[in-house]
Amino acid sequence: MAYPYDSLLPQVTRPRTISPLPPSAPGEEAKDEEVEQVKWKRPAVVTPQAVHSKRALLEKEQEQTASSEMPRPSQGELFPAREQEEQHRQQVEEPEENGQNIKAEPQAELPEAQSDIMALKRKNKDDMRRVQEENLNQQRGDQQNQVSERVAATPLMKHPLPSCLLTNKDHVQAELQDSEASNKVREKRLEEEIKIIRDKANRLSQSLQKQVAIKKINLQGLQRKQLTVNEIMIMKRNRSPSVVNYLDSYLLGEELWLVLEYMDGGALSDVISETFLSEEQMAAISRECLRGLDFLHSNHIIHRDVKSDNILLRTDGSVKLADFGLSTQLTPEQNRRCTLAGTPWWMAPEVVTGQPYGPKVDIWSFGIVGIEMVEREPPYCNQSPASAQRLIATVGTPKLRHPKLLSALLRDFLSCCLQKDEEERWSAMELLQHPFVTSAKPASILSQLINSVKKRKKN
Repeated sequence: MAYPYDSLLPQVTRPRTISPLPPSAPGEEAKDEEVEQVKWKRPAVVTPQAVHSKRALLEKEQEQTASSEMPRPSQGELFPAREQEEQHRQQVEEPEENGQNIKAEPQAELPEAQSDIMALKRKNKDDMRRVQEENLNQQRGDQQNQVSERVAATPLMKHPLPSCLLTNKDHVQAELQDSEASNKVREKRLEEEIKIIRDKANRLSQSLQKQVAIKKINLQGLQRKQLTVNEIMIMKRNRSPSVVNYLDSYLLGEELWLVLEYMDGGALSDVISETFLSEEQMAAISRECLRGLDFLHSNHIIHRDVKSDNILLRTDGSVKLADFGLSTQLTPEQNRRCTLAGTPWWMAPEVVTGQPYGPKVDIWSFGIVGIEMVEREPPYCNQSPASAQRLIATVGTPKLRHPKLLSALLRDFLSCCLQKDEEERWSAMELLQHPFVTSAKPASILSQLINSVKKRKKN
């Protein structure tokens, strides 16, 4: 048997196929086979009876030789090491009976020579396995390198695209060019329209001799369009010194620009967050807001989103209601609403519970604005919208944190605004007659406060 890695392994004696020899005597052939089996067969223990018979036969032959020939030294005396090896071989050899091997039990311990041979075989196998693994890894690396070289040598576009793909490619490129051209035309038109609108707004501002504000509304979505149309209609039909007045509107693509009265003092929420209000200032703000609510309610309009963000100020002390996007117009046929609308922390209990409601929901919301002016935040502001609505529905009138720090008039005014039962809640007209409001000073006292907050924000 030939081994492919003989040149890489130590030079040791290996079992190999023996070339055919000329026929020899039967005894010699059997002896050769027996020696070959001793070298490479697993050692086995033979039965004592077989060994005893073989020794008896040897002794008989020695006696016959001694009687017929001259005395001479035995083979064991001349070659003691070979004699010991022969005896050991006879002990480990598997005897044969009638041409069949007798099953022998394995020895408990291998002889020293056989153990060395087995260790050498194991070492050879390990060396062969290691060499095979190294060659296999090298082959894999060579294959990967060949693949990388082929990929690098392969051109990106070996074959031209089919005619149909080329046609589609040309079609897509043409569409992209048309789209880019139309976008450029649209952008140019928008720039021209914006310029026209700004010119109109400037002329309007000059005619009014005051600045104007432009509110941009994205009209994407049917509901947003309906709310915007509703806001424009309510503002165009209802003009008052207590509400932010509508001046004009322009449509630019999906954007609607509303030109409104400019309130240079910002929102009431900015003043609340920047400073503490006195009760005198609270009374003036309350009177101006209640005038706006009384105007809306007398025209059968519910604001539905009264909060400090939607109360705008001017540096001369003016206070006005703004943002009519959620407002609704009542009619003689439908003088109540059931829609859930507004900002959760300012909603009235009847809105949260889904009951029919009227204009007095705005009075509840303004009562929450009063708590904002006192405590600088609305009740339940740390709760989620759903939790705030549940608390409004169950608790009802929120409690003040430090009621003793407020005057009796202010506490009573807030109580009249925040009655859970809508029937017991005061209207805007009634609240304008409340002593807390009637004792208020002119709105001009707010001018200094608004200007100081504006400077502070600018710095």
